Amino acid sequence: MEVIRQKVDEGGGDLRVRQLRARQLLKGELEGKDLDEYVESRVLTTTLEQAQNWARGNSMFPLGFGLACCAIEMITIIGSPRNDIARFGHEAVRSSPRQADMMILSGRVAVKMAPIIRRIYDQMLEPKWVIAMGACSSSAGMFNNYAVVQGADKFMPVDIYVPGCPPRPEALIYGINKLQKMIWSRPDLGWRERYKAEGTEEPARFPEGPVA
Repeated sequence: MEVIRQKVDEGGGDLRVRQLRARQLLKGELEGKDLDEYVESRVLTTTLEQAQNWARGNSMFPLGFGLACCAIEMITIIGSPRNDIARFGHEAVRSSPRQADMMILSGRVAVKMAPIIRRIYDQMLEPKWVIAMGACSSSAGMFNNYAVVQGADKFMPVDIYVPGCPPRPEALIYGINKLQKMIWSRPDLGWRERYKAEGTEEPARFPEGPVA
């Protein structure tokens, strides 16, 4: 996590000037050249695609899904006063995959659990992203045996890998910030387009006959 320190104007003159300018604008006292300069210094031009990516990167909905001991570290960033992802707009943790667009795999993935996780992933909103948290979900870690999947990318696409056993909450927040920058800079967000996996959608199956 990057921390930038800037020196504040000791006299507060610049802040006072901006306050007076804003007051004049509200009163309608700025006209002509002064009004043009004030507006030009505060107008930001961008494209719809960049604004959309910026909004997506700052309003992700994580899926509350824990697998093993890394889940304790993941819970720490959801509501603790020291590490809080609400600063980045990600505090709306969802319990349903239909309302989430970011999955944090926190812990080892058993072979029996892999198809369940894949189905939950397929039910998530598009575009969607995955963070493999910890060594176990990234590469099985110390569990090099037949019962644990040797990396979550064996059965689903992973965007960010966070190393550690377990990684600290600061490391997970750093991974989330990396995912934000990836979303802001990449226009092709859909993983099916990136991995050429069109046709892998799982259609919703409804029971036959009237629903009670």
